[in-house]
Amino acid sequence: MRKKTPLAPGAERARPRPRTRQLLTLVETAEVFERLAADRPDPRTELVFSSPYTLLVAVVLSAQATDVAVNRATAGLFRAADTPQKMVELGEDKVADHIRTIGLWRMKARNVVALSRILIDEHGGIVPKDRTCLEKLPGVGRKTASVVLSEAFGEATIAVDTHVFRVANRTGLVKETSPDKVEARLMKRTPEAYRQGAHHWLILHGRYTCIARRPRCGDCVISDLCVYPEKTDTN
Repeated sequence: MRKKTPLAPGAERARPRPRTRQLLTLVETAEVFERLAADRPDPRTELVFSSPYTLLVAVVLSAQATDVAVNRATAGLFRAADTPQKMVELGEDKVADHIRTIGLWRMKARNVVALSRILIDEHGGIVPKDRTCLEKLPGVGRKTASVVLSEAFGEATIAVDTHVFRVANRTGLVKETSPDKVEARLMKRTPEAYRQGAHHWLILHGRYTCIARRPRCGDCVISDLCVYPEKTDTN
């Protein structure tokens, strides 16, 4: 056993500081989602879409772009092409013309046309209700597949974007270092009744209340449960 360093005459040994609590209990986690659900009873994506296909395209376009910017771009795009066949016929150059206002537009135009062609050739023009098939499409990763499965097909998935990652770790719902780990832990710790809407509640909470630089803790419905030590706007 390591010996304690002798103290100077008259000195007092500092008392150990209490360890800061890092993780909410499961009961507190349930309370968090209960309050977020009461605050936003009908959570849904802010992307505008009319079918699983237009949802898929919108989510692909939303990478490193705001939903507002994507909705502006897709308003014209979906008037011109709202099915895989129409998108392929529109072609990469004209798709690019519609989405020039959002980031990475050249690559996204290429991906949208390519995934549309694959949907026609391999899935009869229908968006598959299968994660593995979705993730094989150009421009579609785990997060995009999760959004489509949840929003279009009603599956209880949790898509982890930057908002979900930040809010989940900051509040103490989880303490994880990667999106995949955050997703896995949230799926285990989120009560089943709230899994369907969980990522929407966390996205919207992160977008409008638990913002990155200066969270609006004074307006937060879960502030008293949250373990974040640097709360702002509190009275």
